[in-house]
Amino acid sequence: MLAFLLIVGLSFYVMASSLSGMVGDSLFEQRIRSDRSSLETLASRVAPLMARSDAQALHAQLLAAGGELGGRILLLDQNGKVQLDSYGEMYGARLQYPEVTNILVRGQSVDYGVHELDSGTVLNRSRLLFMRRTGTAWAGYCTAGIVYASDIIGVLLLVSPVQEIMQNLYQLQDQMILIFVLIAAAALLSSWVFSRVITRPIAGLNRGIQRMSKGDFSSRVRVRGSGEMKQLALAFNSMSEKLETLDQSRNQFVSNASHELKTPLATMKIMIESLIYQPEMDKDLRTEFLTDINNEIDRLSAIVSDLLTLVQMDSQNVKLSRENLSIAALIKENAHRLQPIASQKGQQILLSLSDPCDIYADKSKLNQVIYNLMENAVKYTQNGGVIRVNLQRQGRDARFTVTDNGPGIPKENLPHIFDRFYRVDKARSREKGGTGLGLSIVHQLVLLHGGAISVESEEGRGATFIVELPLHQG
Repeated sequence: MLAFLLIVGLSFYVMASSLSGMVGDSLFEQRIRSDRSSLETLASRVAPLMARSDAQALHAQLLAAGGELGGRILLLDQNGKVQLDSYGEMYGARLQYPEVTNILVRGQSVDYGVHELDSGTVLNRSRLLFMRRTGTAWAGYCTAGIVYASDIIGVLLLVSPVQEIMQNLYQLQDQMILIFVLIAAAALLSSWVFSRVITRPIAGLNRGIQRMSKGDFSSRVRVRGSGEMKQLALAFNSMSEKLETLDQSRNQFVSNASHELKTPLATMKIMIESLIYQPEMDKDLRTEFLTDINNEIDRLSAIVSDLLTLVQMDSQNVKLSRENLSIAALIKENAHRLQPIASQKGQQILLSLSDPCDIYADKSKLNQVIYNLMENAVKYTQNGGVIRVNLQRQGRDARFTVTDNGPGIPKENLPHIFDRFYRVDKARSREKGGTGLGLSIVHQLVLLHGGAISVESEEGRGATFIVELPLHQG
């Protein structure tokens, strides 16, 4: 701010100096031309009179000219001594003013200078603006050589007041100081307002970043103004929101993973302690306990395996081993694998495959998507239910749907169905051996293939999972 005001002040100083100099020069040049012209005319008239030493005529001429010119006229000889004074005060005095010396010594025909009457100091006109003194009287000294027969025989000196000119210059100076103060105040005010407008959102953004750096991802900044600052605030809020969501998801994931891993471990601990502290346990009960422990180990292994799969996909290190294959063939394969389980529950798996939908994809991962969706349909559909699997081509995409007539999914659960460890009915899901990660894995695998997955369901009326995949031909 100080540097800005310094630049403004320096610029104004240069401008004021230049303008004042130009005005001063203009005022003085008018005065100089007038005094020089009159004094040169007077010098030509008195030259013959001075040559013949006609003092009476000279005195009359000087008195008349002094009244006309509004100043004091002195007649000096070749030595700079006053011979006549229209005021009658300085007879015989030797004057060594620069204006007189320039005529008698340097041979100039005319000269002009400004003097301070109280001290007799000769001042440079370029410095007059900055040498104001209260009560000071200023006078202009104009000299003209008296030439006779090509020789300078004397000097005429016209002393005329220039107080009016100086007053005009001082008024100009005062006005410029006032203008400078107003400009400086306006510049200071506008700079303060401008800096507040600019720095306030930046300061708010900085505070938000500091809070975020301390782990507060709920930090948001106010969106103000327009243009780049508005876009920056919106971008920050969007980033903060995503980080908060990610942090919440991570915490939820850790909590859920810990819970899911702790449950089978706690179950196994109870069973193993029962075996340890009851050595005389019935053989059939012991076998049942060991079988349950084995099942819990399998479940724990499945959870760890699914977790590793998700971690690998999150790190974006998964590489697809693509090959040409038929989605219809994979559906038939998985329907055949699941038919024994469906038959035990009296279920029907009905296929409607209108197109083979040849695709260039990773066979094992696409097979996992199809199997998980069809297995879920079989697992969560009641006995005697129907699972319908449909495949058709839509433009350049394949549309694969799995529909069941099971209990369905409540509306409030639909947005979270692909979240990790999310279960609609936690108790029943664990009973059926689910890890809560299957649909999350399916979702990630579909995204890896550039596709999309969604679900439509009403509670009590079944559910339909819809997968859309782009058909890339190899």
